[in-house]
Amino acid sequence: MENLKSQLKNVKTVAIAGHVRPDGDCVGSCLAVYNYIETYYPQMQVDLYLQPIPNIFKFLKNSDKIQSEYPGKPAYDLFIMLDCGDKDRLGDAAVYFEEAGKTICVDHHVSNAGFADENYIFPKASSTCELIFELLEEERITKEIAECIYVGMVHDTGVFQYSCTSAKTMGIAGKLMEMGIDFSAIVDKTFYEKTYNQNRIMGQALTDSTLHLGGQVIFTVVTAEEMEKFEVLPKHLDGIVNQLRVTKDVEVAIFLYETEEHGFKVSMRSNGKVDVAEISMKFGGGGHVRAAGVTMYGSVAEIRDTLLAEIEKQLSEG
Repeated sequence: MENLKSQLKNVKTVAIAGHVRPDGDCVGSCLAVYNYIETYYPQMQVDLYLQPIPNIFKFLKNSDKIQSEYPGKPAYDLFIMLDCGDKDRLGDAAVYFEEAGKTICVDHHVSNAGFADENYIFPKASSTCELIFELLEEERITKEIAECIYVGMVHDTGVFQYSCTSAKTMGIAGKLMEMGIDFSAIVDKTFYEKTYNQNRIMGQALTDSTLHLGGQVIFTVVTAEEMEKFEVLPKHLDGIVNQLRVTKDVEVAIFLYETEEHGFKVSMRSNGKVDVAEISMKFGGGGHVRAAGVTMYGSVAEIRDTLLAEIEKQLSEG
């Protein structure tokens, strides 16, 4: 795919969507594309579908235009899927993917098999937002679009510290900074700042954590009962697995939170020796070599031991 402009020729209706439980890269890339189309193609009907986004991202332009209901509509001419490695992860928006005249996927998940009509998938990219920057004409990137792209890059690179950060990533970040965005406020307000209850639930998760495989793996879980006690939602648990990962001598961090009875969302982070995407894909999930997730069912002990066995296998082979 040469650029986004080339894909919009003769298009009258566009739907944009990202993965369920949208994070910074998903929200940023979706809003960057939405704002680009709304600004430069006012004659087009463009709709953006995402599950409710975290409040920290609501300062981004047109975040109030996001639709979280999925009414029946005629098929869109074009469906643009962003930061989504699997059609099933579109959630209820998948119906628009199925009915669209043409589909495009822009993504950087190594687990993405390329299931759209046009695929722009580069697993070595820091973020989907980095790819969006490459697909837009630089002179058409407004300050508001730049803010969206910067948010996504900040969140998927851990403020430019993860191994996915490249010289190209830093070059793009520099260009975005030159467009007048308040880059330091974006980092503080969307990445570091937590509510009192978020800090309390993180403290509980860290207190309850346990070490395994000779201290190479750290594990913790947050139950539905604890989320109710601390008055938090799943979207408020961001940051816990990353805090686990920076524990000294740890190779892999595993964080579970309960989504239903005997059902858990699993997030894993690796410091390099273990490919957590490979493990997640074995159980129907996906992601990146150093950051991946999956939904698993069973008791906490069963899930923990299953994952530890896979991690131990990789560590012994390495």
